[in-house]
Amino acid sequence: MSLRTLRFLALFLCLSSAHCVWAATPDPVRFGVMIEAGDLDAAQQWLDEGLDPNFEADRIGSGLMIGAWEGNIPMMELFVRHGADVNYVSVRGEQALMHAAWKGRAEAIEWLLAHGATINRSGPEWSALHYAVFAGHEQLSRLLVDRGADINARSPNGSSVLMMAAREGHQSLARLLLERGADPDATNEHGDDALDWALRRGHVRIAQELSTKERFAEVAREVVHAPPPVYSEPAPRPLTELVDALRRARAEGRSTAEVLHRYEATLKAFAEQPVAPAETPAALEITGRRNAPGQERARLLYEKHQQWKREHGRQ
Repeated sequence: MSLRTLRFLALFLCLSSAHCVWAATPDPVRFGVMIEAGDLDAAQQWLDEGLDPNFEADRIGSGLMIGAWEGNIPMMELFVRHGADVNYVSVRGEQALMHAAWKGRAEAIEWLLAHGATINRSGPEWSALHYAVFAGHEQLSRLLVDRGADINARSPNGSSVLMMAAREGHQSLARLLLERGADPDATNEHGDDALDWALRRGHVRIAQELSTKERFAEVAREVVHAPPPVYSEPAPRPLTELVDALRRARAEGRSTAEVLHRYEATLKAFAEQPVAPAETPAALEITGRRNAPGQERARLLYEKHQQWKREHGRQ
């Protein structure tokens, strides 16, 4: 989550008055806070009063999705008993099964599948397997594959599940996907494949398993001269904690002014911090022995590494 996103979320929480009024039907913020906290009594009351069982919170999604995210089976059971759709797609294009996969909630995955959740999406969409692999949940990924997850599922921009493993450096997951039939040559709408993503992130061992030596060397040369990749980093913890504090204050009808003041000060402090320069591949180094074919090793050398060598008199 970027600082810009966090700023928007904080302002969204405070667009109305500094206080909120408790109501029989919750606003999305109050609903999300209470369901994330596992308040079954509040959920039961809202549903008994006629709340749409697929009502969405300000984040994560519906009550069932929040239950899957938290691994809260009783919460999931409650919403399904009142008519929640286990395959409901949120405004963000996500489903409960995907949230459980992202958080590594194996019991929630099993429960959802037993209650009719569809393991694959129709057309190019993010899937539960995409999320499980991206998060590095190997056993859960194996479970999804064993239960019929499409090993070559494609996201809206065409990115494959194998590309997720390559990007995040999950070598054992990449190997599992290849063994189960993942296509290493699948490309997204930008023409990138898993090998491209592995090398751009410096995951050389994965890259070697994804290609021939010739293809590896070809892509490595391209990566050396390519601009540095742009990474998405988690928001700093102090900011996310203050966003949670804003949501709680809004949900409980308390003033948000003091928390918002601290949030803006913290956001400004982070924004003024110097940003470390990105590491850009500077060279491809391949080593081997004359009489030992197949034992070559390769690595990408980065600008910071090269600068360190120069500063320390290494060539």
